[in-house]
Amino acid sequence: MPVMLFKLNGVPDDEADEIRALLSQNDIPYYETSAGNWRISLAAIWLNDEDCFDQAKKLIEEYQTKRSTQAQQEYSQSEAEGNNLSFLNRFLQEPFRYILYLLVVLIIIYFSTIPFLYFSDWLGGGVK
Repeated sequence: MPVMLFKLNGVPDDEADEIRALLSQNDIPYYETSAGNWRISLAAIWLNDEDCFDQAKKLIEEYQTKRSTQAQQEYSQSEAEGNNLSFLNRFLQEPFRYILYLLVVLIIIYFSTIPFLYFSDWLGGGVK
């Protein structure tokens, strides 16, 4: 009976490709289902043989541990080099841009709420 091994929804393409390659290199037969045209189905990698599940799960866990460690190292290195900027640093680099964004958001909120605030005045009534 088929067993689901790995969900692909939200998984980056490079990670999914590496999982497929890992399974192929270890001669673990699998098949894949897609999310469909409307992205409402389950995109996943499935195994035909339940006997391979434990081996495949162990391989994927080792791969994900290695990938996580590598990502943490890259982040730490990037942070040490000063490439990771905080919001305050980004604001200080381009203050006009962020002020402009804030003004646009405030204008959108104003025009979205003004009809509700003055609705009774427009009907000719109003509290007197």
